[in-house]
Amino acid sequence: MEQKFFSIGEVSKICNVSRKALRYYDQIGLISPDYINEENGYRYYSEDTLLYVPVLKYYKQMGFKLEEMQGLLDDVDFAGIRKWFPEKIRELTTEVGRIQESLISIQDWYQLIQEAQMVLRYQTCEISVKYFPEMDFCYMDQEFHYDYPPSVINIPWTNYLEAHREEITGAVILHYDSFEEKMEGRCRHVRIMQQAVRPDAKSEIQLKRHRGMAACVYHIGSHDTIDEEYERIREWAKKRGCRLAADSYERFVTDYWSTKKAEEFVTEIMVPFEEDVTV
Repeated sequence: MEQKFFSIGEVSKICNVSRKALRYYDQIGLISPDYINEENGYRYYSEDTLLYVPVLKYYKQMGFKLEEMQGLLDDVDFAGIRKWFPEKIRELTTEVGRIQESLISIQDWYQLIQEAQMVLRYQTCEISVKYFPEMDFCYMDQEFHYDYPPSVINIPWTNYLEAHREEITGAVILHYDSFEEKMEGRCRHVRIMQQAVRPDAKSEIQLKRHRGMAACVYHIGSHDTIDEEYERIREWAKKRGCRLAADSYERFVTDYWSTKKAEEFVTEIMVPFEEDVTV
């Protein structure tokens, strides 16, 4: 039977691929025309050659770059497949993990914004008791000077995480050994914490925050007045005969990371109980 040939324009329409792409495929040796008219330079492709286009598209779907496809389209003994497929599987597996970590981070950040919006809308500033499950956190101990912006957008913390190849998500949390020292202006050290994306028991900068109950309250606005909430929690516990632990946490729901407007800052103050109680 006489072989049928197609012009580059016909191939473009039949295979839904641009002429520019077809010329580039020829340039890098992926799919070349069967012959070129010497008089006018027109390119012509056989029916057999057309069939390589869907194969190329499928390789592209699998994540192969055009340069990586060279040798795969005419791989008669599967040598290219045996070489490149395992490498591509490893590469894509790593990429899936990276995308999953990014997805976790962006979902958690969006949830913080939603949480803050609800607090701001309804002015939810009542003291409540919450149960906190055991969670894995990355942490770093550092000096504290009551200067919140560099404590929250913490460059040493960022560098520390990068040096240890750790990924974090969720709100920045500052942990104080004594909330009373914090109230009195005598606090000199703080532990910065954020939830670990990849929990690892062997990590030297990860810890588990143990589950338990805590008295919690949201603070709206500037961090200059945040210590007022500790006094509220202390009075609340005194009226109920609750024994508070010495330490406390400040969880920054929205802060300098999210907005430049201090009136939109939302911070959750958490003071654990020394033992489980029923309120």
